[in-house]
Amino acid sequence: MIRGLRPLLRGSTYAGVLFAYCGALASLPLLPFALLPALSWRSASESVQIVLVLLVWAVLVGLVGLARPVRRVLVVSARRLLRVPLPNPVAGPRTSGSLGLDRWRTPLWLVLHVAVGWTGALASGVLFIMGLALPGNWLGAEARASLFGASVRVTGGWSWVVAAVCILLAVAICVLATKALRWAAPRLLGPSAAERLALAAEREQLLAERNRIAHELHDSIGHTLTAATIQAAVAGEALSADPATARAAMRSIEESTRAALEDLDYVLGVLREEQSGTAPTRTLADLPELLDRLRHAGAVVEPELSGDLAQVQGTLSRAAYRILQEGLTNALRHGAGGPIVARVAAGPDGLDLTVVNRTGARTGPGPGAFPTSGHGLPGLAERVRLLHGEFQAGPDGTQHWRLAVRLPARVSA
Repeated sequence: MIRGLRPLLRGSTYAGVLFAYCGALASLPLLPFALLPALSWRSASESVQIVLVLLVWAVLVGLVGLARPVRRVLVVSARRLLRVPLPNPVAGPRTSGSLGLDRWRTPLWLVLHVAVGWTGALASGVLFIMGLALPGNWLGAEARASLFGASVRVTGGWSWVVAAVCILLAVAICVLATKALRWAAPRLLGPSAAERLALAAEREQLLAERNRIAHELHDSIGHTLTAATIQAAVAGEALSADPATARAAMRSIEESTRAALEDLDYVLGVLREEQSGTAPTRTLADLPELLDRLRHAGAVVEPELSGDLAQVQGTLSRAAYRILQEGLTNALRHGAGGPIVARVAAGPDGLDLTVVNRTGARTGPGPGAFPTSGHGLPGLAERVRLLHGEFQAGPDGTQHWRLAVRLPARVSA
């Protein structure tokens, strides 16, 4: 029997009983207001007055549940004491669904909570006192069994049996009260249909933001590590023969890693859900700095710029920079060491970006082959697709690789 009671006497059950009793106690301040109508209607019978008090009391308890902060407090307390997985209520204005039946779910929960709390507290309390008082005949207690008018007094060893049954019934009532509240909590305190839609939209926005952050982190950190590795190799080879070139390569490593640390700090702040600062923005205005870092790494970059790039602003400019950064990094990582052509053409209908590099075995300073995650080109294709652009990547002849992207001019900032 003891083993059978262990699941019923877990810590979650204790917390659930405490939660039920707290609901009963919290309704006590409303009882004097519920007594007023009964006191003013003294001519009514006692049973009618009791029913009236209970109805007015239930109405007052339900009205408390209409306050929006109450729902949040109830959700948090039910989640911690009942161990029910309930999401926080969605912040913001009430949706149309909350003006109908959903609006009354919290008042209904409060009434049920108070009713279960008082019923459980009174019934279990009386049974528990009986279980303690009967065996020793404390307080003059005695037990009688009645059937068809005949009454038999329970004495001796039977009083211990009745006391044990009373205590078991008290425990069972506490468990049932906890089970009832745990069953009702998701149905009355859980998200409504309108709130589930809002939670789904919030979740979708969060996933989209994290996906964007993953792209930003891949572009920034991947480019920086690739360039810094090659620049370190250049500095190591030129340290004795050409100290000026070595110092220039080291300065480039410092500048690129500092910019990457800014991006990393922002990304970590967002992933930790902290109040981070504004996101570091890289636009086409930063393209000369990007090309300089590549040149310090030993790459020969031939930019071909046309159109009014200063008119390219907002999301289009930021996306163009990241696309060029990834394309140039891939060319630096996998190219054969020949010239890298970077074309940027701004027109009235959109922006054309092209990166062409030689393929084959890498020559010149550097580590040779770089390990890759395989997410670079798929990430670029996804970024371009989200911007409703056109993406092409593949061999251009027998000795070159070509990346071509066209972004429409109408991209929201």
